[in-house]
Amino acid sequence: MARDKYAACIEACVQCAQACEHCATACLIEKSVAKMADCIRLDRDCAEMCWTAAASMSRGSQFAQEICRLCAEICEACGAECEKHEAAHCQRCAMECHRCADECRQMAGVTA
Repeated sequence: MARDKYAACIEACVQCAQACEHCATACLIEKSVAKMADCIRLDRDCAEMCWTAAASMSRGSQFAQEICRLCAEICEACGAECEKHEAAHCQRCAMECHRCADECRQMAGVTA
């Protein structure tokens, strides 16, 4: 079953999506919200893509590899943005994004 085959990647995508959702919400209450705009936008894009990737792998979609390739790119961009900020939620998000990007690249057969 596809879900079992891609379990590690699905889990990484779910963890990343949750971290991104949390990060975006936490960024909205930072003192300088305007400085966090790019982070919030990327968090939202990344979370959406991670949810989509997890779902596509869970159902064995024929497009799962392509979706995971794109997911890895978005995760890397989000992780790079989050690394720029000192907030703990951004640092945790960056870590989850990079882990998810690695899992998605591995699933899709792409090297970094």
